[in-house]
Amino acid sequence: MSNVNYVTNCSDKSKRKTFWLCLLLGYIGVHDLYVGKIGSFLIKMVTANFFLLGWAIDLLRIATGSYKDNVGMPLRRN
Repeated sequence: MSNVNYVTNCSDKSKRKTFWLCLLLGYIGVHDLYVGKIGSFLIKMVTANFFLLGWAIDLLRIATGSYKDNVGMPLRRN
């Protein structure tokens, strides 16, 4: 009998909270500030999230689960 331990690596940041921050304040990149991407936040704030094109792309990436936090970990599901 083997003793198997499963480890799931994910961020401590919530996918749901990130999605809502992006939906409501994503045009200035607040969701990047939440997940710790300070450089991205500053660029998105100055450019209005790449003239709103980046906002739509970020919403899709968060919804599909391909959006990562500042250390490259996927966001927590809840």
